[in-house]
Amino acid sequence: MVFSANPLALSVPEPAFETWLRDSGYLEIIDQRTSDLHRLSSSSSSSASPNPTTDADSSTTINSGFFLLLPIFSYIGTLLSLLTLNPFSKVTTDDLSGDTPSWTRGFIGLLESYSFPSSPSQARLRVHENARRYARNYAFLFLLFFACSLYQIPLALVGLISSLALWDLFRFYGNRWGLDWHPVIRQTLVRVAQCATAVILFCSNVQLALFCSLGVGYAVMILHASFRKLTPVKKPTGGRH
Repeated sequence: MVFSANPLALSVPEPAFETWLRDSGYLEIIDQRTSDLHRLSSSSSSSASPNPTTDADSSTTINSGFFLLLPIFSYIGTLLSLLTLNPFSKVTTDDLSGDTPSWTRGFIGLLESYSFPSSPSQARLRVHENARRYARNYAFLFLLFFACSLYQIPLALVGLISSLALWDLFRFYGNRWGLDWHPVIRQTLVRVAQCATAVILFCSNVQLALFCSLGVGYAVMILHASFRKLTPVKKPTGGRH
């Protein structure tokens, strides 16, 4: 993005500056500025609120209680807005094929690395960007939750192993009997094996373990991505030749 000529070089319009930050990849600056503006507005509104008078103690108590509930409703609305969000809309294959970020410093971070999103727009910004940065971490977490679900449901583990063994036997005997030379018979046996696999997986409640791991993994990803502050990304620097 190229800014318009400014002879005095006094200021840059706020929308143009934010657009330049987004295009340049400095999303952590936008995240920090949003938190700072929300903190300043909250402090100014609290300092500007009038002191209660002795003549209207009851009404002041009701109003103060109502204003105390407003931030809670705002937080709930921010979390509910994430239910309509697709966190994988900006995830690409490069995000999944790259290096896995550090689990301690990168993914978990310090206590100061977390804060409640001040607005739904900030929550969406964090979720989209963190889903790209920690895509491999979230994938490993889903596999861990799926393994825990199979451990909690042994029948699902038996059914999954049985279905894998069925296809391994089909491949072994298919090569031994030369089914590649008989495509009609091979296609028929493939359909039979697919039906048998579906019956095994359904009867062993593998779908229940899958749904549980998906639900827990999605909830953990949304909460972590929305609360995790955006940190600067270290870009590789080219060496001197």
